[in-house]
Amino acid sequence: MAESQLRVGDEVAEALAEGRAVVALESTLLSHGLPAPSNLDVGRELERIVREQGAVPATIAVLDGRAVAGLTDAELQRVCDPANKLVKLSRRDLGPAYALGVDGATTVASTAAIADAAGIGVFGTGGLGGVHRGAQESWDVSADLGVLAETPVTVVCSGVKSILDIPATLELLETSSVPVLGYGTDRFPAFYLRDSGLDVPWRVDSAKDAAAVIGTHRAHVPGRAGVLLVNPIPVEHEMDRDLHDRLLAGGLAKLEREDVHGKDVTPALLEYFHTASEGVSLTANTELVKSNVRVAAEVAVALADRA
Repeated sequence: MAESQLRVGDEVAEALAEGRAVVALESTLLSHGLPAPSNLDVGRELERIVREQGAVPATIAVLDGRAVAGLTDAELQRVCDPANKLVKLSRRDLGPAYALGVDGATTVASTAAIADAAGIGVFGTGGLGGVHRGAQESWDVSADLGVLAETPVTVVCSGVKSILDIPATLELLETSSVPVLGYGTDRFPAFYLRDSGLDVPWRVDSAKDAAAVIGTHRAHVPGRAGVLLVNPIPVEHEMDRDLHDRLLAGGLAKLEREDVHGKDVTPALLEYFHTASEGVSLTANTELVKSNVRVAAEVAVALADRA
């Protein structure tokens, strides 16, 4: 990425220059995934959690057609203000957004790409995009998977949402040679649920072990694939499975009824879950992201200690 299209915040740039731990954070969660004004509170809380673990937060967005890695608090407020209506940007959208000078919120795919360009190797988020149900006909596969396959960033998340075809998503990650590590678990999580019913290929039980795997992968395995570290939602915040299954059935029916596809699927589903669950899913979403960001910061610190 041309230097003119990327601005790295002063605190982030200083930490990177000194070899200290930095954690990337996305902005689509804040502008599209959570309602105002709680989105700003969550954005600030995530940055506080990163600092609490000894790392530096780098919330990423596109402002005035320029990627920013490490928003100021004023810029974070700008991203979270619903009046600004930021465009949701995947990696493919970055060129048009830069050229047209728009404000945009970055998805997992674009956040990972910008983080890599800035020299940031760890990214904490909620859930990864994946292969959608019926993809054999629609070809609806998240760009997150393709970016992770060729971008050496470690993504810490709570698996993928249950609306997706989780077995197909895991198969595609295998095909793409992306290591999948379970953090303290042998089972692949499904966002609101701790267990999707599928195993993870590898398990690590500490940030130090995760950093050892990630560091070895980066140093000795050919290619540029990133690493996926899946961290189940905390037990106390896991959604009741019966409630989850009812919400999922209702959400899938709504998507089909309203012919929702592509990048509109996740925000539509989250909105349905938040409304139909009377806020239960919103609390779960917030708590799993906090947990993931904490783990990401711990892993980033462990990686910095190895350097």
